[in-house]
Amino acid sequence: MRISRRAFAAAAVAVLLPLSACGSGGGGGGSSDASGKVEGDITFQTWNLRANFKPYFEGLIAEFEKKHPGTKVKWVDQPAEGYADKISADAAGGTLPDVVNVSPDLVAPLAKAGLALDLDKAAPRYEKEYLPGAWAGHRIPGMTGTYAFPWYLNTGPLFYNKTLFKEAGLDPEQPPKTYDELFSAGLKMAKKSGGKVATLANVPTIEDFGRYGVQLMNKQGTAFSFNDDKGVQLLAEYKELYDAKALDPQALTATPESSGKKFLTGAVAMNPGSALDLGNFKKQAPSLYKNIGITDQITSTGHVNMYVMGVMVNSQSKRKPAAVAFAHFVTDAAHQMSFAKKVAIFPSTAGSLDDPYFTKEDGTDETRVRVAAAKSLKTAVNYTPVLFSEQMKIALRNEVAKALQGKQSPKEALDNAVKECDRLLQQQG
Repeated sequence: MRISRRAFAAAAVAVLLPLSACGSGGGGGGSSDASGKVEGDITFQTWNLRANFKPYFEGLIAEFEKKHPGTKVKWVDQPAEGYADKISADAAGGTLPDVVNVSPDLVAPLAKAGLALDLDKAAPRYEKEYLPGAWAGHRIPGMTGTYAFPWYLNTGPLFYNKTLFKEAGLDPEQPPKTYDELFSAGLKMAKKSGGKVATLANVPTIEDFGRYGVQLMNKQGTAFSFNDDKGVQLLAEYKELYDAKALDPQALTATPESSGKKFLTGAVAMNPGSALDLGNFKKQAPSLYKNIGITDQITSTGHVNMYVMGVMVNSQSKRKPAAVAFAHFVTDAAHQMSFAKKVAIFPSTAGSLDDPYFTKEDGTDETRVRVAAAKSLKTAVNYTPVLFSEQMKIALRNEVAKALQGKQSPKEALDNAVKECDRLLQQQG
């Protein structure tokens, strides 16, 4: 149960960067001193945002340049596909932009290579402006420091098809609130439909293990631990769902987009999403939209999953004062609020989620989703470990698939996944 990053406006899956300088331990890539006059030319790179938000960013840059005469911001936008590879190539070639739109897993190797400016040293005065959980989102286990300004956040509810619930003899006004209720409803729906209607369309990911209450890593960030009893229990539950066809048969190869299509066509009863999805339902599946149910993410921890985007300053920038000033400008409360009103994302700045825009409902589903998500974000957690690379995600997915297919036990699968993820972790330096 996850929200695609496409629903998170950045539309991509981040890959941990294979930087050759991985073992430098951070701090070796330039001074953390960002004092001095805000002036000069800098380059700002975003992640697949130009197509939908060109006027917003052009206005933002013009405002900054007016506020700081003598500055010039060159804006470049990279496509979602290959974004991590592009950053890796720029990092290796010494052409990394001054200010870069990143996610936590993209920051980790840059910080280890000494290429991400430590804001705790360079700009500690800004920390109080952001939600504590968001500011901590770009900290790296085993390192001291914070390596990006938090930018926009997202989370979302679980959508469900009331018609399918009713047809299965389940109360459409009482969706599952716990994992036990979810698994029970899934088995009942599969049995009632003769295996034609699955409840879920995705295999469990690392964030699902986190939401279930599994301890994902040790506190030092040196080894993974999601193969504990609780992790094995979750995978065993999914195995039961898979055998009963309560988990979609194509879940082993599903993407967030393919899962969304399954939900649109009524082949799957529940799917995670965000406020962005409601417009799609209304346009592409009006009958589903009329019967859409909206409920909270299911979690055993009391904390929902949060996605966080950030804005990193290149520690090698020759215009550090301007780069820090601009990164802060992009992510300050006023500009995050204006951006949040253009797209269904949420600001990471302290106090912003108390704005009436995020607290007052007007009777529409859109505001209902927005208000509920904003409330949950105040205590939300980014369950995906910062050091959990794309290769690790693939390793976990492959072992989970073997367990669901009965090729190995859930315990064997998670033991193997942890072993491979630990091996990859050691390679990161």
